[in-house]
Amino acid sequence: MVCPGCGGPSVYGPGNPFRPFCSERCKNIDMGAWASEDFRLPADTPPDDLLYGDPKLH
Repeated sequence: MVCPGCGGPSVYGPGNPFRPFCSERCKNIDMGAWASEDFRLPADTPPDDLLYGDPKLH
């Protein structure tokens, strides 16, 4: 399979403790990206000038 970190070959099996990554380095880079919040889901947040919550209640 393809390593999601570097795009190189990776063995997805019990012999590879870093699976699905090819190495500890690729696994740590991915973990660092999660820890620094580089991977985010878009959120529907109100503009800064509106209060949070249901606008009908304000």
